[in-house]
Amino acid sequence: MTTDLWRPSSLKLEETKGARPRSRGRAHAGRAATAIAIATAILVAAPVISIVSLALQPAGDVWHDLINYVLPAALRDTALLLVGVGALTLLIGAGTAWVMSRHDFPGRGMLLWLMPLPLAIPTYLAAYVYADLFEPLGLVHRTLAIWLPLGDALGLLPNLRSLPGAIFVIGLVLYPYVYLAARATFQVQSAEFAEAATTLGAGRWTIFWRVSLPMARPALAVGVALVALETLNDIGASEYLGIRTLTVSIFTTWLNRGSLAGAAQLACLMLAIVAGLIAMERYGRRNASIAFSAESPHVRQRTPLSGARAWIAFAVCVLPVLIGFVVPLSYLAHQALGRGLLTNFDPLLWRHTFHSFAFAALATLMALMLALATTIAHRFRPDPLRYLVMSIAQTGYALPGLVIALGLLTPVLAVDNAMSVVAAWIGRSSPGLILVGSGMAVVIAYTIRFLAVPVGMIKAGFDSIPRDYDESARTVGAGQAVMLRQIYLPLLRPAMLGAVIVMFVDCLKELPATLLLRPLNVETLSTSIYQFASRGNFEDGALAALLIVAASIGPVAWLTKFSDVPSGPA
Repeated sequence: MTTDLWRPSSLKLEETKGARPRSRGRAHAGRAATAIAIATAILVAAPVISIVSLALQPAGDVWHDLINYVLPAALRDTALLLVGVGALTLLIGAGTAWVMSRHDFPGRGMLLWLMPLPLAIPTYLAAYVYADLFEPLGLVHRTLAIWLPLGDALGLLPNLRSLPGAIFVIGLVLYPYVYLAARATFQVQSAEFAEAATTLGAGRWTIFWRVSLPMARPALAVGVALVALETLNDIGASEYLGIRTLTVSIFTTWLNRGSLAGAAQLACLMLAIVAGLIAMERYGRRNASIAFSAESPHVRQRTPLSGARAWIAFAVCVLPVLIGFVVPLSYLAHQALGRGLLTNFDPLLWRHTFHSFAFAALATLMALMLALATTIAHRFRPDPLRYLVMSIAQTGYALPGLVIALGLLTPVLAVDNAMSVVAAWIGRSSPGLILVGSGMAVVIAYTIRFLAVPVGMIKAGFDSIPRDYDESARTVGAGQAVMLRQIYLPLLRPAMLGAVIVMFVDCLKELPATLLLRPLNVETLSTSIYQFASRGNFEDGALAALLIVAASIGPVAWLTKFSDVPSGPA
């Protein structure tokens, strides 16, 4: 993008009668953006502040039961699940990323588009599908029983309703976080390092373990941290597979034991775990290695594979896609067609789809405006305060949806009660629970949780716009409104479009916050699937699940536009 996209002469058309009003307008616009940015940071911090205040309240006798019967198993299962899923995603993600970055083989071009697609399958959908496939009298058992006696067939089936089963299911749909981060590093590493290792007699595997992998450590730390945060956020898969994680324990303490204070205290414990994960991610990115050499900046040439090696490379990369995406998608399509869900269309599905899309669209619009104001405030005046505000705005993604829902409950009810008091004071009838009853609580939760997506993307877009543009615009007397309209917004359009796509789909898939904050008698696609699974007839929600997956495929495939870099000369 060059400065030819706009010309000073066009900016002169926006001039008004004097410089002083424009200067005053610039100051007013900057202060307005800063005020919105500070309000955004307060909004993101509100759930955490609310949880801490709730946790200070007495929880009665609930902690006796929690310590004796809940916490030991919850902490053990949570730790083992995080370690297991992290190790599995690291193995699959880093391994396939290295194969795809370092080798050429038949089918590689197709795999570039397929490898990230398991992200289109929410963890709870994968759990529902595989538990149904491997249960006794399920499809896998019926297939085995054709060739084996009943007892032998049952003996061969893995028990997916277990901790190893949860690790397998969750890991196979979350590995693209590590894969995308690792590929972004592997494919741009300078050839000089590998050539030096080869000169010293290092083989292919030695180069991978001693050169490529250590240099990719910062990217791997980011990918594994994202996997850990998504695993902590999960409630549908863990609960359905019988894993009593800390997230599930917070859910049951709040709803089944009726202890909001006890749930808040458990949520504080989860926040401490989240802080530990973030600290580990920062530690993993310390002393980040430089991938390029100043003297030899060319990237490594991919090694062509043929014969058995090509088939092995293809199989290694395609197997995670088959298990993490193709099998769940095929099963959902089979159930939707086999049960006649398309011909006997449930009219309620239209309502659930409308609720899902309405909540997601409103949250995306709100987050986009808040993110734009936050990043503009930092752009106009990049001081420590605005940097801190922007950093706080990006912390929402680290908060599990259940924790956000728990933290929003008190502030949202306080606002609703305040509006009722105001209505009574002016002689009007009580409006009721406006924020909760209208679904705005769900929209606010989505905004807080996924605000990091538009903030990060728009900030990256601003970083690619030279500050010379700002100085040139100010030289011809253009105010901030003109700069925003004629410079920033046109150049930020790709980043904003990407943010809208990614956040909208994330909102569609979000289950914990939606489950707890949705109005009474209001269901979304995700909560309707959860209700079907809770009643033991998940298959009846196959069409709703397909809608979520179909909406997610496009944005996930869109990520592949950043995935390939031409290999350098040998």
